[in-house]
Amino acid sequence: MLIETESIRSGRSIANRSFSGLMDLYEQNYIRLRKIAPDLCLADNMISSVDGHHDLFLFVHERCKYTTMLSMTYRFGKPGRYLYEPDLHLKMYHDAKVVEVQHLNSRSQGLIVVDDLLIKKWAINRYLFKWLGYCLYQRHFFQPITRLKARA
Repeated sequence: MLIETESIRSGRSIANRSFSGLMDLYEQNYIRLRKIAPDLCLADNMISSVDGHHDLFLFVHERCKYTTMLSMTYRFGKPGRYLYEPDLHLKMYHDAKVVEVQHLNSRSQGLIVVDDLLIKKWAINRYLFKWLGYCLYQRHFFQPITRLKARA
């Protein structure tokens, strides 16, 4: 089921917004997330710091044999007054090698208002696809938060 990355970038798979196209998008999100977080077993709380960019946080909420529940976000503000934006809650299926957005907490979520569940899933998972592409472009790479603090 692996598809060409170029095909999804060009929009050929995305344009049809079919169920099989959505599964391709889930697969591309898995590939992209594994590039910036290759080992989710290192820690429950991870950070990616890139000079000149906001820190990116990844929190593992639950690990099971075939799935991992996690969230990914930027953190803005000061201690006690943090704003997590966007706050994507993801489910990673290790056996199928796909990632699905379970929930999106974001001020921009209001832009995704649709009645059709398939179209809504397309919108929020496309959001993750674009965001992961941006994170890869910035060269984000997750490390355990404790390891990063030890180096500082």
